[in-house]
Amino acid sequence: MSNPTRPPSAPAYTGPGSPQEVPPQAGSSPIDPATLPEPIRDELLAPDPVAIDTSAEELKDGLNRCPKCGATDIRQKPGSDLLICLYCRNEWHGQRVEEEFGLGDGIDQLRGTVIASGARDIAADAASLMSFKCTGCGAEVTINTANAMTARCHWCRHVFGVNEQVANGAVPDAVLPFHIKKDDAVARIRQFVDKRRLFALKEFKEQFTPENVIGVYLPYMIVDGNASADIAGHGEIKTREYTRGSGDNKKTYYDADVYQVQRHVDFTVDDLPLESSSDRGNLDTRSNTNNIINTILPFDTKNAVKWNASYLSGYSSEKRDRDVEHLRPRLEDQLLSIARAQVEQSVRRYDRGVRWEQEGLDLHGSRWVSMYLPVWLYSYHQPGSNGGMLHYIAVNGRTGETMGSVPVQQWKLLMTAITVGTVLEGIALWILGSSS
Repeated sequence: MSNPTRPPSAPAYTGPGSPQEVPPQAGSSPIDPATLPEPIRDELLAPDPVAIDTSAEELKDGLNRCPKCGATDIRQKPGSDLLICLYCRNEWHGQRVEEEFGLGDGIDQLRGTVIASGARDIAADAASLMSFKCTGCGAEVTINTANAMTARCHWCRHVFGVNEQVANGAVPDAVLPFHIKKDDAVARIRQFVDKRRLFALKEFKEQFTPENVIGVYLPYMIVDGNASADIAGHGEIKTREYTRGSGDNKKTYYDADVYQVQRHVDFTVDDLPLESSSDRGNLDTRSNTNNIINTILPFDTKNAVKWNASYLSGYSSEKRDRDVEHLRPRLEDQLLSIARAQVEQSVRRYDRGVRWEQEGLDLHGSRWVSMYLPVWLYSYHQPGSNGGMLHYIAVNGRTGETMGSVPVQQWKLLMTAITVGTVLEGIALWILGSSS
């Protein structure tokens, strides 16, 4: 029996033992992708990811230098996006990454997957600890890139950071600088807790120290997308409402016309943020309140500047550990939610609602940019079973939007509920007595 036609690289099995490579048969033609099953065909025909090089030429030696005097002792000017040289007092504004690389253009023309330099896959063997030789005095300084991207030499005070965008994806493409100062964040957190102090856990109130708030740059993937969606289901329009029975057996019934509903929508998304840290992406409400951070969105990502580690001086940071393919299912879920919202206006006539039963998404193209976003975080660990609960109070480092989770005394809530229930019951009885 002759072997079936196969692509030239496929092994031929001639009997027991290891497969052997054989040359293609004379006259054989390559397989037409159109004849393959849909998932395999789409994968073969999909364009390879295109990388946008966002590395900064001025940082090619890995150092943050003042463009006027060349000094490296640089800080962010508080409350602004400006950088200031502490040696010559020169001030300058970082280049906006969207303007520099045209990231706001052509979203409706996106095809395939476009990935910026800092959004490339993280190398599996990339170590968190990196040692650098100080160019000022020659001393060696080690940075744990899992939570910091800058350091100061403890001998000569030379400041340096992880600026070179290496292929392991450790360094983001852009950073959105803090605007909200620490004193402002402390005041907002204190005000937030004061409004909830009545029911707060006693231990929390005793240990509450808002001055311990930490400024953290959190890693996100900022995604542009060009997509289409098809959704289908059944909608109902009420035609009649009536009651049957009396007293406790009285029931209300509805008659409705049922329609099959189908919708198609083409849409684009601009700067959709996705958490690219597995820790922050863990939304298990039994052990943490990471979902709090989502409530302080949005960020003005249009003002993000090209990566420069000087913006991180004085702040903590977390390292990205999720690649594009890890985040793609999350992106598709978000896009389907957007599609449902897009068609909501067109189904208002179904006053009994629409039950969507089938959904399909076609992501024509996407563009991924790795970015640091600024958040002030106050945390409190509440002991308990299974490791307890980690509570967060978060302040958007740009807008000041504040939200948090405060551990409460359960018995106080229960007593309040009982008291309110008793009062409401008394009012109801009084009203009934008055009406009779």
